[in-house]
Formats: sequence, C-alpha cells, structure tokens
Amino acid sequence: MAKSPNQKTKLLHLARMLLRQTDEDHPLTVAQIIGGLARADIKAERKSIYDDLEALRLFGLDVQCRKGKAPGWFIGSREFELPEVKLLMDAVQSSRFITQKKSDALIRKLESLASVHQAGQLQRQVYVSGRIKVMNESIYYNIDKLHTAIAAQKAITFKYFDYDLTRQKVFRRDGKRYTVSPYGLIWNNENYYLVAFDHANRDMRHYRVDKMTEIAVTCLERKGKDQYPDFQLAQYGQKHFGMYSGPELMVTLRGRRDKAGLVWDRFGQDVILVPDGEEHFTVTLPVVVSPQFFGWLMGLDGSLTITAPRQAVQAYRQKLNAALELLS
Repeated sequence: MAKSPNQKTKLLHLARMLLRQTDEDHPLTVAQIIGGLARADIKAERKSIYDDLEALRLFGLDVQCRKGKAPGWFIGSREFELPEVKLLMDAVQSSRFITQKKSDALIRKLESLASVHQAGQLQRQVYVSGRIKVMNESIYYNIDKLHTAIAAQKAITFKYFDYDLTRQKVFRRDGKRYTVSPYGLIWNNENYYLVAFDHANRDMRHYRVDKMTEIAVTCLERKGKDQYPDFQLAQYGQKHFGMYSGPELMVTLRGRRDKAGLVWDRFGQDVILVPDGEEHFTVTLPVVVSPQFFGWLMGLDGSLTITAPRQAVQAYRQKLNAALELLS
C-alpha cells in the first residue's frame, strides 16, 4: 500500500494539532491523536506517536502528559501565555489609530497563539465609550515605512490631508509633497505622530500618521542634525500637550504639594521641584504654550498655576477671560 504524500508532514501536523487543540484543561489521548492524523490522510501507530511526541519535546515544544481520570497529551507553556495574548488583544481593540478592519485581522492572528478552547476566552470586546477608529486603512503600512526610514536615517516625501464634511480628503499645500527627515514616532492622545525635520521650514515638526499618504522613502540623507544636535524625542513629546504647536517657553509653575505626583507623571521623574513655603512648590521647565496646555491647567482647578514668564501669564489670563465671556 503506497504511503500518503502527507506522511512526510506527520510531525508538522502533530505539532499543529497539539498547539491548536490542546491546553492543560483539554488534553488529547493517543487514540485521538491517531484519529486526527488519519483525517489528514496520515497513517500512525501508537509507538510512533510516542516517539514523535518525544521528538517535539526535544525540539522545544512543552509537550506534557497527564494521567488519571482525564489522561492525555497537551502543550503546557507557550511562546505567549494566555494573559499576555489577552493584553495584546485589549491593546489592539482599544487602539484608536488601528482601523476596524485591521483590528479584526490582527485579532484573528492573535487567536492563533492560543488553543481553540482558550480562543473562546479571547472573544471579548474591550468597550471604550465613544470609541472612534481612524478611517485611513494605510496607517498600518505607513508606520512600517516610517520605521524603515528612521532606521536607515533617510528623508521621506508624502502628501498630507484633512477630511471635509463629506469625508473626502482635502490635501494641504494644494497637494504638494512634503519633504522631511524622520526622527521618531510618538503615540500621544490615542494617535501616532511622526516627529521630523521639515526641509522647507528648517525646523522640527510633527504630523499625524493617519493623515499621511503616498509615503516614499528617498535616498536623501537625514537633515536637521546641525540645528538639533541633541534632539531628544521624549522631551519633544513632553513639551507638546496633545501634540498642539505653539511658542516654546521656559515656564514656571506654582502648585500645591499634593500635586507633585501629577507634575512628575506629566514631565518625568527627573524634574526638580523647589519648595515654596510649607504648602507649595515651584518648577521651571520648557513647555510649548498652546490651548491644550492651558486646558490642562484649567482642569486642575487652580491647584497649579503659571507664575512666569509674563508672556505666558498674560496669555493664560486672556484664555480664562475669553472662557468667562462665553459663559456670560
């Protein structure tokens, strides 16, 4: 009797069967394994199954055997344990910058990291009130291109757009391509931003990745090193509230001592707080003064205020007065 052409893939089928169909609570007996292989047109005997299981164990799979009332063979530990897969799925489902279509595709791939029985536990939707996914399906591939350019230290070109009331793209600069040198990506306020040196304006700027299209990695070497020799991506992100632009100033804030943790959470543990009396502290740091920055201060209900420079204090007062006039 001629052997089935699938016979040579016996070990591969066995490994896939164990990975997809077994876990600690769902072992397979040798008889069930033989039956499963037979459905793939693969002939197997009991003794050869034991040899194959040992071969897979020596190869690195955590093949385990359990005896007792529910005996059988199963995969113990995996490359990704179930709690880790759940964490990854939660991140995918709750991420705004990943489109719904791409989220569904990634979730199906993540499910394959667990057994079919464990996959049932993964069929849970992370509910985020008012969750809105981006519309730009190409963001997934944009990020890959940007990482390639950053690693190679090459400039890129792209088109940048907004959406009008009919959800149609409206290109900025009349559709002319931007030329920038990427320095890094920041995930801020549930969006991905590219931080890059703009060749035309000769300064560092940021762009929402889901609003970029037709990205092309060029042969041009990355620029901006002369103007920004000590550029730090983390510091750039800390200074920009909600990634809004504005004048960068050295701002002095005065706050209650119980708000020290809030300052450290926002600006980092290296920020030095100077005691100011028994109940307050002051801190001076670089901040991009923008409406988002003022909104952050307003939300703290006076527990943290601006004391310098005068330009920032006056701008904050104007913002507060404008808000009061809207309510009157």
